[in-house]
Amino acid sequence: MGKGDIRTKKGKIFAGSFGKARATKSKATIKAAAAKKAAGK
Repeated sequence: MGKGDIRTKKGKIFAGSFGKARATKSKATIKAAAAKKAAGK
């Protein structure tokens, strides 16, 4: 379990891939967060 293990978060960061261990934020989540931030100002 380290940089060479693609099944772990560290391994995925090293390999530059995304999956269950290192999920990306969906575009809907990003838009909702941006809208919430803009509404707060």
